[in-house]
Amino acid sequence: MLALQHGDWDVTLPPGDALSQGGWELVLHTAAWTDVDGAEADPQGATAVNVGGTAHAAELGAPLVAFSTDYVFDGRKGEAYVESDGPNPLSAYGRSKLLAEAAAGEDAWVVRSSWLFGPTGHNFVRTMLRLGSERDEVAVVDDQRGCPTYVGHLAQAVGELVDKGRERGVWHVTAAGDCTWADFAEAIFEQSGLACRVRRISSGELGRPAARPAHAVLRSERVGAPQLPHWREGLRECLAALLDLGEAT
Repeated sequence: MLALQHGDWDVTLPPGDALSQGGWELVLHTAAWTDVDGAEADPQGATAVNVGGTAHAAELGAPLVAFSTDYVFDGRKGEAYVESDGPNPLSAYGRSKLLAEAAAGEDAWVVRSSWLFGPTGHNFVRTMLRLGSERDEVAVVDDQRGCPTYVGHLAQAVGELVDKGRERGVWHVTAAGDCTWADFAEAIFEQSGLACRVRRISSGELGRPAARPAHAVLRSERVGAPQLPHWREGLRECLAALLDLGEAT
């Protein structure tokens, strides 16, 4: 197994000979532009990374797993989206990820997930833990609903797709259960023992440049789709992992 970082390969550029001739058995393409609001200011940059990068990963010639997002939908359905629902992204980021799905090709596993969090990197759980230790109250939007998904559970599910030889194509892979961002923040504070209050606000009050889907719950209609634990179980495992790293409150 070879884990490449940005310094090893800028995916906006084609892979060099060493990578192209690597004889890879599987490519897990996780590189992406994830700055949703930044993509509104630089849609070309987001497209270069998300679309060009996925196309270049596909050029390696190995079976490909490409990761996508609930942001390919507009959130107006009012109930869970399944794989056969038609996408309609609201933002430059969402459009770039939808184009990236096409760039992955028909022989790829395209895994749509949502609201990813884990014990490392920049994500909502780590941000709330930091803010909750610094403040008595935080304002969190309460009009966006999705499925917070622990990256450890997602990794296991992707392994199941590949190891069991599931059919290529689009798969919705998210945690069981759903909530709003405000609900999620309250659960984080409760489970971590932080006495921080959540003030529920609207997306309009937050005033972000990029529009987000209001109801972007993903569920799978496909036979053999992996079943992930509830997002609250993912949160418990994430907080335990942070304790092991010495980073939890």
